[in-house]
Amino acid sequence: MNYPLTFRFKFFALAPQIYVTDAHGGTVCYVKQKLFRFREKVEVFADETMRTLLATIEADRIIDWSARYTFKSPDGQVIGAVGRRGMRSLWKAHYDVFAPGSQTPAFVIQEANPWTKMLDGLVGQLPVVGMFTGFMLHPSYVASRGEGGAPVVTLTKQSAFFEGRFGLTQESPADDGEQLALLLSFLMMNLLERSRG
Repeated sequence: MNYPLTFRFKFFALAPQIYVTDAHGGTVCYVKQKLFRFREKVEVFADETMRTLLATIEADRIIDWSARYTFKSPDGQVIGAVGRRGMRSLWKAHYDVFAPGSQTPAFVIQEANPWTKMLDGLVGQLPVVGMFTGFMLHPSYVASRGEGGAPVVTLTKQSAFFEGRFGLTQESPADDGEQLALLLSFLMMNLLERSRG
C-alpha cells in the first residue's frame, strides 16, 4: 500500500460511507454501511461503483459492546478479525486484531490520548463552535504489535470541513496480510467510533 492512506466520511450521508485513497490519490477501497441490520455486516468494495467486492466484515453476535468482527475474502475465507475490548473501551478506545484462527491478538489498537477525543465530542456539540472542532482537535489511534509493542500504523484525525478525514501512516514494516487486517480493523473501528470523534 502507498502510505499515507486517507479515510474520508461524508457527514450528511444517510448511510455511513468511507472513501479510502492512497498517497497518489488512487482509490484503495470504498465502504457503504447498510442501515437497520440486527447483526452488523459491512461490505468493502474496490471503488464506489460497488462492482468488485474486496472483503466483508461480519459481527459474531447481535448488537453487543464486545462483539468480534470477522474479515472474510469474497470466497468466504477468514482473513482476520477485530474485537473491541468491552468496558476498557468506554474511556479509551481499545481494539484487538487477530490473525485467522488465533485467540491471541496479533495487534492492539489504542487511542493515543482519550482527552482529545472527549474534548472533540463535547465541543463538537456546541452551536457554531462545533463546526470548527475538525480544525482544532485531532484524536489519534495507534496499532502496535501486542500490548506495549512497537507501533506499526497510526490513524490520526485531520483538519476538514463538512466531512470526517483521517490519515493512516505506517510506522514500521508489516506484510501484506497484516496491512490488510489493520486496514479492515481501522475501517470497522471508524464506523464504531464515528459518533465519539
